[in-house]
Amino acid sequence: MEPSSIILILAPIFFPIAVALGIDPIHFGVIMTLNMEVGMITPPVGLNLYVASGLSGLSLEDVTRASLPWMSVMIIALLLVTYIPGISLFLVKLLY
Repeated sequence: MEPSSIILILAPIFFPIAVALGIDPIHFGVIMTLNMEVGMITPPVGLNLYVASGLSGLSLEDVTRASLPWMSVMIIALLLVTYIPGISLFLVKLLY
């Protein structure tokens, strides 16, 4: 799905559940954003892959192959931010 559709449809459903489970709203927003970015480069429906393929003139398979190392980095970052909330809340805590 497109990120704006995900936000409009799923955020109002998942936000109260996340708050009830004790997840910080900012942390929840960061997790949703990272998940949407991973979805935008995941084949076969990753919109960013089609855009990169059109701009570069390479085939979709070549662009997908080239994006795999970056996708693994994004998934590792998503896992770190999900399970270590201090990473996404560091700057917020500096403001308080």
